[in-house]
Amino acid sequence: MGGHATDHGLDDLAATARAALVRAIEASGAWDSAPVWRDAFESVPRHLFVPYYYAGTVSGYERRWGDDPARGRRETWLRGAYADAPLATRMRDGELLSSSSQPSLMATMLVALDVRDGDAVLEIGAGTGYNAALLAHRLGDALVTSVDLDPEITEAARRHLAAAGHRPTVVTGDGARGCPERAPFDRIIATCTLGSIPRAWLPQCRPGARILAPFATGIVVLRVRDAGHAEGRFLHTSAYFVPLRGGAPPGPEPSDREIDALPRGAGRNELFRFLLALTAGTLAVDEAYAIWEREERPQRERYGITVDDGRAWAWLDDPGGPYTWPLP
Repeated sequence: MGGHATDHGLDDLAATARAALVRAIEASGAWDSAPVWRDAFESVPRHLFVPYYYAGTVSGYERRWGDDPARGRRETWLRGAYADAPLATRMRDGELLSSSSQPSLMATMLVALDVRDGDAVLEIGAGTGYNAALLAHRLGDALVTSVDLDPEITEAARRHLAAAGHRPTVVTGDGARGCPERAPFDRIIATCTLGSIPRAWLPQCRPGARILAPFATGIVVLRVRDAGHAEGRFLHTSAYFVPLRGGAPPGPEPSDREIDALPRGAGRNELFRFLLALTAGTLAVDEAYAIWEREERPQRERYGITVDDGRAWAWLDDPGGPYTWPLP
């Protein structure tokens, strides 16, 4: 917190708000299978990573910051920093460039990453540094590397991490290239949406490594067999992140006319929109709808991705089955 927050005794409010966030994440069931992550969220102060953020209002965005001269607004900033909600942290001309993800979703992703003591982790997308701090608390600074294309983001992440007592390696570079100078890795986690699985990542992984990344509007978990092969399925949860800059762009969005031509309500169904995003540029909207209905509106867990010797494809139920779609 800034000087105002300390001078006016907001430390107690920060501790109370952090405890409430931990209870909210626990109630969500995010770490039921790996309660070790509770200690990380209890220990790492999120407000140090969001000295300011932008809150949506009727007229646009309102900047909230920890050194606001008005105590009431500082308290509002602090409570918002510990809400179980994503926070917009960097805007440019009305476009969201970076954010701090919803903590319960972060917990879900960290649990699914399935880290073990001694694992080396590469994070793609440094963001505020909060996720790297949670990983560093769990594994130690030396085993965590975070990379981001924007030098302003990496510089700020280093400052936030140092303020929280952590110094993992933060690299300014193209996340699509990974970080070969710090390889090999046991885990790679992306905090930005991919348009393709970067082929450069696989050779930087040890055999048996796990890659967890947002893709389409879901999160895929891949097991790496070797430098040319990885395969895995999607988690049940939805996920919406800013795209990986430097990587392949997401596929084209369907037009309003194509969506309006569908049976009533289908175009607004989240699971159908996931299929559309996963097969963008490959399936027409009406073809995607026919499959979705024929297969009884499949959940995300039935979908997966395979990377094999330079090729990549998405699939439903079986990587060698009748429903497969090439990926960039």
